[in-house]
Amino acid sequence: MSDRRVVITGLGIVSPLGNNKEDFWKNLIAGKSGIRTIQSIDTTEYTTKFAGEVVDYDPKVYFNDFKDGRRADRFTQLAMGGAKQAIIDSGLDTADVNKERIGVMVGSGIGGLTVLENNHTQLITKHPSRVSPFTIPMMIANIASGMISMEYGFLGPNMCIVTACATSNHSIGEAWRIIKFGDADAIVAGGSEASIAPMGMAGFGNMRALSTRNDSPEKASRPFDKDRDGFVMGEGSGCCVIEEYEHAKARGAHIYCELVGYGLSADAYHLSAPLPDGSGAARCMRMALKHAKLNPEDVQYVNAHATSTPLGDIGETLAIKATFGAHAKDGLVVSATKSMTGHLLGAAGGIELAACVLALRDQIVPPTINIENQDPECDLDVVPNVAREVKLDAALSNSFGFGGHNAALLVKKI
Repeated sequence: MSDRRVVITGLGIVSPLGNNKEDFWKNLIAGKSGIRTIQSIDTTEYTTKFAGEVVDYDPKVYFNDFKDGRRADRFTQLAMGGAKQAIIDSGLDTADVNKERIGVMVGSGIGGLTVLENNHTQLITKHPSRVSPFTIPMMIANIASGMISMEYGFLGPNMCIVTACATSNHSIGEAWRIIKFGDADAIVAGGSEASIAPMGMAGFGNMRALSTRNDSPEKASRPFDKDRDGFVMGEGSGCCVIEEYEHAKARGAHIYCELVGYGLSADAYHLSAPLPDGSGAARCMRMALKHAKLNPEDVQYVNAHATSTPLGDIGETLAIKATFGAHAKDGLVVSATKSMTGHLLGAAGGIELAACVLALRDQIVPPTINIENQDPECDLDVVPNVAREVKLDAALSNSFGFGGHNAALLVKKI
């Protein structure tokens, strides 16, 4: 099992910062905010009126037959965009491969929330007969993975993991295990989310989890800043093609980097709050290092989960210090790209792993924007406000979800 190396050969991004990997990356390293006043729903009665929306996205481009796309919730439409981009980027769409050994693992933290809302309204205000017969298959979180496999005829392992904001990292990590175990040669993996909907905004808002900085949305997501007041909702899709190294070499695929480590753990503590000491997150990062056979000082960059919540950012700071020791204060750079994208929930890990991969490619670390008064309890080098050229050999991406789900992925140059 351990002799099978796994590499990344394709990336696909649909995000508030751009609907392909190069636009996303250009805007990310420029420190541009993708947060704006919500246009898709009426927010008059809501405490938070802004989010990281995907704009100028045409789902018809990503379906061979858009009648299937019309029968898809927005999260599935976004997922198809991220997956198709990653597949084309990898060359799998034209390669002579055994499709029985190509899998799909694209998850979602929430799934078809808009479809559920709309059809529940039909049920309550009209009649049960007015509920669409497509409600269930459009709503269920696994349908994106299923539809991607149908679009390409991929017959290998197909699964949907739902672990809130850790969904993408778990999906990619478990796909890594499947390839290492020998049950697939390549897997399209990641996550998608589209929860900028009335129920999503009301539910998170009433938890007091969201920022209410309505007068300056672009400054609302401020991880590690002392004046942070909650996370900012985002939507989009982040997918990658991960592939067994020899399989990728044999077909002449472009290889971005190697996926060398994956860690996971539970806090077993609270429905939505992290362990205050960050010990669950630290165990997860240590496992990723162990799988990768790397020492803490071998990693130069951490893309932090850092959602801009008062408790979460401090807990992750403690976890990074516990994991990396003295290196956390001398040589390690940490940035929070959610400061620009908002929090894409189940899609966050896919987007943020792509940021790590592109950072390795271009040897530049994206910034944490909106650092105006860095919290002294978050005393890491968080690359404030401006991207930085850094010699990078390895990077780690963290994702932590409600329910105490922790997952970390580790990539390195090949």
